[in-house]
Amino acid sequence: MTATDRAATGGRFTRPVAAAAAGLRLDCWLAEGAGLGLSRSQAARLCRTGHVVMGGRPVKPSSRLAGGEVVEISLPAPTPSHHPAEQIDLVVVYEDDHLLVVDKPAGMVVHPAPGHPTHTLVNAVLGHCPGIRGVGGEQRPGIVHRLDKETSGVMVVAKDDATHRALSAAWQVHAIERRYLALALGRLAAAQTVAVAIGRDPVDRKRISPRARRPRPAVTHLVPQRWFGELATLVAARLETGRTHQVRVHLAHLGHPLLGDALYGRHNRTLRLPTATYHFPRQMLHAARLGFTHPATGAWLCFDSGLPADMAAAIQWLATQTGDEG
Repeated sequence: MTATDRAATGGRFTRPVAAAAAGLRLDCWLAEGAGLGLSRSQAARLCRTGHVVMGGRPVKPSSRLAGGEVVEISLPAPTPSHHPAEQIDLVVVYEDDHLLVVDKPAGMVVHPAPGHPTHTLVNAVLGHCPGIRGVGGEQRPGIVHRLDKETSGVMVVAKDDATHRALSAAWQVHAIERRYLALALGRLAAAQTVAVAIGRDPVDRKRISPRARRPRPAVTHLVPQRWFGELATLVAARLETGRTHQVRVHLAHLGHPLLGDALYGRHNRTLRLPTATYHFPRQMLHAARLGFTHPATGAWLCFDSGLPADMAAAIQWLATQTGDEG
């Protein structure tokens, strides 16, 4: 049984801090170096609630490590989610006793939050398999990773805590295959890799930006799939890291924001040409492929999702306007 498995139902864990970790924030180290499958937000919450101790004293998530410390972590047993189960149509791509792979439609929020208390993916999954209550935490039961509300595509949901922690740990070490399809403004002439660290913008907290005070490494591999004259490019984006808004920010950084992206593309929601106008209903981004090692069987699983109707329609309109029938 692995540490991740043992952590699934709570317990006490002791972890030495290597000298190489000197200078790291405690919450970052807990998420990336403790081997417990914690996200950074989970690690910070454990610190704030007194569940992380060094030298016999609780420590803050922002504490800087010197190397050589011994950290004691107490993981409370999972608390069942209070979110209501709802009978919402769910496109299930794959399901077994341990996990569920779904194709999330654009417009669906992943988990309840202020302004979106119901009708989320979490509510739909609870309606489909009520047994996931409490898996991974009461606020986001079963959720291993997220997609933006307006982003469509494949996601994996854990049905038990051991699977949740194992998949979360795989995300932290970037052992997941993720491929997106994006419609970007302008002509991305050639394949390129964007290695630009990003984080929360210091002025506009809704935005992610390279100007963050403490940016985190982010790497995206971009390959043009189809050009629509100088107007737009269909781009395949492969992620090495999984930062918030990563594809959106990296494309905008290159001067090719997503079509329909009102946050990073300014007036990009509507494209006006001399002879025609097109309104994009959302940011044109689709999570087209997800691959990972199954925590229970060790088998490599890979799932693909075809372009949704709204992106296919946008591509057809662009092709008509530019004379590119692909």
